[in-house]
Amino acid sequence: MKKHIEATCLALVFLFTFYVAADTFLIKESYQVAENSGSNTVTVKQTVTNSTTTDTSYEDDNISITINEYYENDTKIYVADVTVKNTDLLKTAFAEGSYGKNITEKTSEIAESVGAILAINGDYYGVQEKGYVLKNGVIYRNTAVSGREDLVIYENGSFEIINESDVTLEELKERGAYNVLSFGPGLVTCGNVSVTTNQEVGRAMTSNPRTAIGIISQNHYVFVVSDGRTDESEGLSLYELATFMQSLGCETAYNLDGGGSSTMYFAGQVINNPTTNGNRISERSVSDIVYIGY
Repeated sequence: MKKHIEATCLALVFLFTFYVAADTFLIKESYQVAENSGSNTVTVKQTVTNSTTTDTSYEDDNISITINEYYENDTKIYVADVTVKNTDLLKTAFAEGSYGKNITEKTSEIAESVGAILAINGDYYGVQEKGYVLKNGVIYRNTAVSGREDLVIYENGSFEIINESDVTLEELKERGAYNVLSFGPGLVTCGNVSVTTNQEVGRAMTSNPRTAIGIISQNHYVFVVSDGRTDESEGLSLYELATFMQSLGCETAYNLDGGGSSTMYFAGQVINNPTTNGNRISERSVSDIVYIGY
């Protein structure tokens, strides 16, 4: 009888542990369908007929994108140089169009669903239980993480790096915040590198695939992704990434989710080589993207 009770208890503990793990990492739960606040509505024409696309460029009346490749620090780096006429062409999007838990898609899949011309993976809000989530003018999560640096993208297209400990998301929204990316850290502030030579994100490897976004001047941005963890491309440290962003002329630059998430999509194709461990080139599913599109 005692052995039967012990076996039953062990089975219940196993089932509970399995449920908690599944609820945390596997079970999808949509909290809210994505919406637009209307405070930064698109003012350009939805149909663009005067456009030209090549393997490395896109041009229309409102958007100019040029893709350049670099090889520095034994690492292949992809840079999308972007100029937009209207700041509302810089947007974010959720996987499956929903804010929630364990809702993920590949960067390319999210990009295709919203008609993105250019896209990179975002801050992967879904792996965190806290941290600001403001997307396209709508507040989805306002619980702060002490000491976390966020990138605020304002309605006028300007960038600012803030600390969640210093300001509430509601205050940022009142100041005109339209998107907040909560990963970090900030890489460049006022044109100066803002990370130390040995600084890293949590337990990330020193040489890593990386994703970053920066602003050079009004309406002039760079989207940056580096490959890593392969024989052809070692990967960058945070400091190497920061100095590279500075060399591009960024006044403000910010680190996004990296590693296997690092993906750049342009004109219908993934143009880098995303990998988690170097053994296989494949996209990781993520919870959100940053993109250029109508």
